[in-house]
Amino acid sequence: MSTDLIEPAQPGGFGERVEQARDWLLGNYLRKWVFLGILIGVVAGLGAILFFVAIDVATNLFLGHLIGYDPPGPRGEGVTEVTDMARPWLLPIVVGIGGLISGLIVFTLAPEAEGHGTDAAIEAFHQRGGRIRSRIPAIKLIASAVTIGSGGSAGREGPTAQIAAGFGSWLGDAFQLTPEDRRIAVAVGVGAGIGAIFKAPLGGALLSAEILYLRDFELEAIVPGFIASVIGYTIFASWSGWEPVFGTALGFQFDDPASLVWYAALGLLAGIVGVIYVRAFYGTRDAFHKVPVPPHVKPAIAGVVVGLMAMQFPEVLSMGYGWLQFAIEDNTAQLAVGTMAALVALKIIATSLTIGSGGSGGVFAPGLFIGGMLGGAMWGMLHGHVPGMPAEAEPFVVVGMGALFGGIAKAPIAVMLMVTEMTGEFTMIV
Repeated sequence: MSTDLIEPAQPGGFGERVEQARDWLLGNYLRKWVFLGILIGVVAGLGAILFFVAIDVATNLFLGHLIGYDPPGPRGEGVTEVTDMARPWLLPIVVGIGGLISGLIVFTLAPEAEGHGTDAAIEAFHQRGGRIRSRIPAIKLIASAVTIGSGGSAGREGPTAQIAAGFGSWLGDAFQLTPEDRRIAVAVGVGAGIGAIFKAPLGGALLSAEILYLRDFELEAIVPGFIASVIGYTIFASWSGWEPVFGTALGFQFDDPASLVWYAALGLLAGIVGVIYVRAFYGTRDAFHKVPVPPHVKPAIAGVVVGLMAMQFPEVLSMGYGWLQFAIEDNTAQLAVGTMAALVALKIIATSLTIGSGGSGGVFAPGLFIGGMLGGAMWGMLHGHVPGMPAEAEPFVVVGMGALFGGIAKAPIAVMLMVTEMTGEFTMIV
């Protein structure tokens, strides 16, 4: 009689069970992207809060304490009155120091973090298989907060997008995602970050599929993009408030089809100005690459020039959302038509210098500013002189924001939704 014993099968170890759980989670499209979308959205929302606080701290230090200036803000973030500068002669020094600090941080720790974050995410998507070094988001956050807080002309969407996109890239390593899934995670992070900081979840979701020029992946990015953007927005708005960035709508009613002619003209003009903006930015960047000085010094040089400009036109400092709010509300006491027209060119120059020199920050928010000022200036020049013009400046400012921003972002549908969410003016979709 055989005495051989049959040993019972041993259950797999912990590592094997983790692998099985991963395979189960990633084996189904809906399970996979609901889970990853939630994670990316949480990081996007928390990252937006952290970056918002960092900018506020830097602004209070550089512009508040050193310059004695409190820049006006948008209605959704608590509008402040325009105040006189206690020490305007310090602007070139302060903005220059901010550029130097930002340059030292970036070019010492992560040179690829220079410029605006969306470009880096696009490059990672197309050329690096969706891989972003883990240190990039933190460096981008600190350097951009210093740039914007010291008065550099830049936006806050790029760094927030890169935080969430960098986390999406990290998830690709942690869960051993395929190259295609990793790239989708990066795209979702970009949209979620921008949707959170702009309080525009619907636009952010569509941006995930549009901004990185996705072809085969755009439909696959919609579901996780929507989940991540809504969660990111919910977390950020729970902390900052639910009101749109530029407050609630003024109640515009579209009732004159003749005005469509002027909106079309504004769209054409915004397209031309958008081309000028892009060419000026990249032309300035190429010119700074040829300047024979250390790279971390270049943002300081640009900062001095921007500071000199701001002594006469403080509207070019930082994001300029408060001044854009005045344009939306047709506050001619704070913003004359001629000033708005001049600011179109001045903001292009200031942003090209700030970021084209290697400074850190976003280019989309300045695009909103430029487009809004363009629309406000056009309305001010034509109102009362041609038929079909609306009675308020708001629709022209909002359309100008969307037309120029959508053109430079190459995401017209997403931006159309985003701008209406930021202004609360959903009637402008028509």
